[in-house]
Amino acid sequence: MRIVIAGGHGQIALRLAALLAARGDEPVGLIRKPAQADDLVAAGAEPVVCDLEAASVDELAKHLAGADAVVFAAGAGPGSGIARKDTVDRAAAALCADAAEQAGVRRFLVVSAIGVDHEPPADTDEVFAAYLRAKGAADADIRGRAALDWTILRPGRLTDDPGTGLVSLAEHTGRGPVTRDDVAAVLAALLTAPATAGHSLDLIGGSTPIPAAVAAVAGA
Repeated sequence: MRIVIAGGHGQIALRLAALLAARGDEPVGLIRKPAQADDLVAAGAEPVVCDLEAASVDELAKHLAGADAVVFAAGAGPGSGIARKDTVDRAAAALCADAAEQAGVRRFLVVSAIGVDHEPPADTDEVFAAYLRAKGAADADIRGRAALDWTILRPGRLTDDPGTGLVSLAEHTGRGPVTRDDVAAVLAALLTAPATAGHSLDLIGGSTPIPAAVAAVAGA
C-alpha cells in the first residue's frame, strides 16, 4: 500500500513509516522543511515537502493521488501558540480530508488525543485548552465526512518508553499512558483493518496484544 503521512517528521510518524517500510508498504511523509528529508529517508519513507499551513486543496490532492490511505499525524507541537493549534491541529486536518476526498482516497486515519470531545476544565492552561479544542473540532469534522472511511485514534499520555505490544483499545478506555512505539504499531494495524472505519478509539497501555485488540474492534 502507498500511505501518505501528514506530519511526516513527527515522532509517531517516523516510527509508523519505519514499520510500514519494513512490511513492504510505500510510506510517503509530508514535511514542512527540506532539512527534515534525510530523517524520512532513513526511516524508509519518501519525503515530500508540503506546508500544510500554506498549501491549497488542489496542491495537496496532487500529493495524495494514487495513495491507498492517508494518516493525519500532524500537530503544532510544543512551544507553538494558540493560533497554530488551530491552523495545524484543526485546519490542516480539514485540509487533508478535503484533499483526500478530491484525490479519491477513502481510507483516512487521524491521530487525536483522549478526552477532546469535552470542554477542558476551567483551570487548564490556555494553550493546552486551545490544543484540545482544535483536536475536538477536527475529529468532529472528520466524523461528518461520508466520503471517507475514517478511523480516529486517541492515544493517552505519550511516552518514549520501548513499546510493549500490549494495549487497551476501545471507544472509551479511561486515561493512561501509552508508548509512541505502540501508537505507531496500532496505526499500522488499523491500516490493514478496514472494518475499523467509522470508529473513534481511545488507546492506552494495557494487556491485549495489538493484533487481537484491533481484531476485536474490527469485529465489534
